[in-house]
Amino acid sequence: MADQESRKQRGTVAVRDGAASNGRVSKRDSDEIVAEIERTRQSLARTIDTLADRVSPSSNVRRLRERVAEQAAKPEVQLAAMATALAVAGIAIYSIWGRRRG
Repeated sequence: MADQESRKQRGTVAVRDGAASNGRVSKRDSDEIVAEIERTRQSLARTIDTLADRVSPSSNVRRLRERVAEQAAKPEVQLAAMATALAVAGIAIYSIWGRRRG
């Protein structure tokens, strides 16, 4: 019924889903489309920047250094490093002293 009423009126155009039935797009809709395109462009730029940061060798080295620094700050890691250094020093001293004896 609404279609019949709109057909009776001359000079009117039925609008459905934001587009006119005659194929024209209203000014408001084109502004919305431009705004959506700009939002999409900005989102795509952020995504590309994120991906570029992930694959950048300098960024990977920076992140690795940060993780090493975080791990090295933990007391249990410091204790393990000291124990390992002491064991290596002990083995080195033993092997040097063993050569002098034999």
